[in-house]
Amino acid sequence: MSAQQHEENVIRGHRAAIHNPRVSDEAKAHSEKVVEQYEKKHGMGPAVDHEEEVHEHRVVGGYKATLSNPRTSEAAKEHAREVLDEMGVDA
Repeated sequence: MSAQQHEENVIRGHRAAIHNPRVSDEAKAHSEKVVEQYEKKHGMGPAVDHEEEVHEHRVVGGYKATLSNPRTSEAAKEHAREVLDEMGVDA
């Protein structure tokens, strides 16, 4: 087994520990730190960042849909405009 394969296996173990309910909070925190350092070292962003970005796009799309829906109240449309403005998105 190469050093790279070993390192990848170690990271897999840390990722598994993060999601294992039997692992202590202290061990989970350590594993999260190790995985974060590995991702920085290898120029990888955590997968959560992409998922958060996708979620944000969906939220924006929902608020924009609220603005164009003729059945939506004016109060809801105003709220959608405010949220989009806070997010820095043109309504």
